[in-house]
Amino acid sequence: MLLAVLIRTCIRPRLTSFSTMAAQASSLTPAQEITNNLSAVRKSIEDLKTTADLKHEPRLVAVSKTKPIEAIKLAYEAGQRHFGENYIQELVTKSEELSSLSDIRWHFIGHLQSNKAKMLAQVKNLYMMETIDSQKIATTINRMWESVEGEPLRVMLQVNTSGEGSKSGVEPKDAVPLASLIASSCPRLHLAGLMTIGSPNPTPDQPDFTCLKECRGQVSRALGVSEESLELSMGMSGDYQEAIRHGSTNVRVGSLIFGARDYSK
Repeated sequence: MLLAVLIRTCIRPRLTSFSTMAAQASSLTPAQEITNNLSAVRKSIEDLKTTADLKHEPRLVAVSKTKPIEAIKLAYEAGQRHFGENYIQELVTKSEELSSLSDIRWHFIGHLQSNKAKMLAQVKNLYMMETIDSQKIATTINRMWESVEGEPLRVMLQVNTSGEGSKSGVEPKDAVPLASLIASSCPRLHLAGLMTIGSPNPTPDQPDFTCLKECRGQVSRALGVSEESLELSMGMSGDYQEAIRHGSTNVRVGSLIFGARDYSK
């Protein structure tokens, strides 16, 4: 009996402590959660910049697809400026609703059908289109952007480094021909770099990231530009740290900032 009392006495404070911690976490407001999540991701990126001895800190793109306007505003108020969207209609709608935020920067990071390319011109504060995956879409967007005043549109080539049929992107061998087409025949596009989506279960040597770096080297030599002038957009919530270690200059992080997505809505 005495032993049972002692055990209950020792364990109860720990249970109370854990319950208190859980209650505190669940009591956070959405603004606090997003602010805390952003701070954690930024701190991780800053630490990686130091440990990997990087010259520049990689850009953080907060992927807000399926997330409400209110969540984007909270991230913006916490200092985030670059946001990524996968669906063109959703991007157009959100950019219009947030057009008063003049320094917000939108990235389109989804597959775009050529018959919807003209919708890119409707995006307010479009910073970059990261998913050029064919000559047709490149020439279509270039022609559409001729009617848009200002600088050429920043674009990236999407390369399917894993060879998965479910993913968009050119094969690695086709990266140079597509880059050359953009450089020679698409004056309203500026080739900013290359992008890929890594395998969900990569081997430790990260072959997808290595492949994209090799593609960048081939493209830079073909165009006669330095490798450093071409960005590498690789790394998402589950692998952005490894991507940065492999040279990523642009990471696309969503669920770690905004929480899991609800696709049922």
